[in-house]
Amino acid sequence: MSTRVPHPVFTEEMRKTHTILFPNMVDIHFRLLQNVLEQSGYHARLLTNEGSQVSSTGQKYVHNDTCYPALLTIGQMISALESGGYDPDRTALVLPQTGGGCRASNYVSLLRKALRDAGYPQVPVISLNLQGLDDSPGFKITLPLLRKMLACMAYGDLLMILANQVRPYELQSGQTDQLVDQWIRELSGQFETGAGYDLHAMKRNDGLIARSFHEVPIRRVPKVKTGVVGEIYVKYSALANNHLEEFLRQQDCEIMMPGIMQFLLYAADMPLEDVRLYGGKKSTQVLNGVMLTYLTKYESLVMDAIGLYPEFTVPARYRRLKELAGGLIGTGCKMGEGWLLTAEMAELAESGYGNIVCAQPFGCLPNHIAGKAMIAKVRRRYPEANIVAIDYDPGAARVNQENRIKLMLSIARENLQQHTAAAGD
Repeated sequence: MSTRVPHPVFTEEMRKTHTILFPNMVDIHFRLLQNVLEQSGYHARLLTNEGSQVSSTGQKYVHNDTCYPALLTIGQMISALESGGYDPDRTALVLPQTGGGCRASNYVSLLRKALRDAGYPQVPVISLNLQGLDDSPGFKITLPLLRKMLACMAYGDLLMILANQVRPYELQSGQTDQLVDQWIRELSGQFETGAGYDLHAMKRNDGLIARSFHEVPIRRVPKVKTGVVGEIYVKYSALANNHLEEFLRQQDCEIMMPGIMQFLLYAADMPLEDVRLYGGKKSTQVLNGVMLTYLTKYESLVMDAIGLYPEFTVPARYRRLKELAGGLIGTGCKMGEGWLLTAEMAELAESGYGNIVCAQPFGCLPNHIAGKAMIAKVRRRYPEANIVAIDYDPGAARVNQENRIKLMLSIARENLQQHTAAAGD
């Protein structure tokens, strides 16, 4: 019979002495998040270490049958400790934990075991969740902190979506990225003064952000419009997807990346869906209903700001995504990204970004069911959809991944030339 090994707990005293490391996933969002944590009294550092060392370290301490995101996030953290850049006696690690049926819910336990095996049993791990799954007395998600964290996700979505629609056409190279950096500084400054995260301030800021991107000098020329979907970490993380966004930009594409807010809305809504399908506690309906309403307001502010300027494509709102899933997949399919992944493919095809890369960890069962297995059904509804599923794994060759994407893009360019020629006739 196995004996549970006690693990170190992040205490209130550690808040003053320890540096908290967390893996990067969505660059804009997490840069804002790092600043918010710093302002809240934590010494937070966003990890950016990459290279083969991260993957090999993950393979050393995580079973190869475990999904790729766990291998990379744990490998990134332990390789950071092994680099000598952080004192293990004054370092803590943080990982999000959903509490759902996906293997991601086990990442915290896997990380603690890996730390023991690597010789760092004293390093505490903080579970970032709203279900009370773990106890870290020194790290408390207060209501003001939660509101700022959610604001970071909403602002991050707005900046990401607008930047992706402006960057390919900018006349002055780098101006879009400079604008993103400027807004991260501005928003972080507002957070520090206790402003910028209430709905009134966010509406004002969102409008100013949209206008600033509208004013960037651009030259519109026909480009292949490409969407990216998939498992949430591999979809967003440059470390996990071999800098997919950068590669697509090099291929002269305009990219549409579905926002984090959609996933947060999905996470809040799925317990309500469980109650609808199977019954459950009234408290679940009340608490998740409040969160869903609150997140929907954030979503509306983002979408309304984008819609102020007709040159920008406004992504579908969560309610519409759920409608699009109808006839394709049941909304009770909720492991991992579940039906949301299928709906995102449908929405991209419907909004003009039908050249889609589905980024999936090799062996991720939810992603293969809701992603790769649904491609044929999406194509039947949207015959012009041009979708390729790409597996990411330590053994997958980057050149093979990029060649498959290039093949998809070659078809996309042929279609673009035909549409351009037809429009000119």
